[in-house]
Amino acid sequence: MTLFSKIIAGEIPSYKIAEDDRFFAFLDVFPLRTGHVLVVPKVEVDNLFDLEPEYLSGILTFAQPIGKAIERAFACNRCGISVIGLEVPHAHVHLVPINNSNDLNFTQSKPRATDDALQKVQQLILAELNRG
Repeated sequence: MTLFSKIIAGEIPSYKIAEDDRFFAFLDVFPLRTGHVLVVPKVEVDNLFDLEPEYLSGILTFAQPIGKAIERAFACNRCGISVIGLEVPHAHVHLVPINNSNDLNFTQSKPRATDDALQKVQQLILAELNRG
């Protein structure tokens, strides 16, 4: 069972943003930028491009309203999306509020966010998701 599967199962606490029958979105506790969200399929597949076609296309459809909520919740030019896939052997995409391409530079330091900060970010994104 991967770290992400344990988060999805509730065995590891997370700051959930959204969930449906196929996908789960939650805050990255080591955010690249404030508002960094991870979107993962509920099936354990290591490589994003090994996902079944309905999951591969579905992950973007699921992420779209979250990305729009991130753009409204944070001062940014847009919500960037990145697939690295090396950190955890479970397919996932990163949604990050960005102002320039360097904001998606994953070689930067990513200190752990405080629980208080994560709760505030979660509330901001959820409020924007609810606004639609």
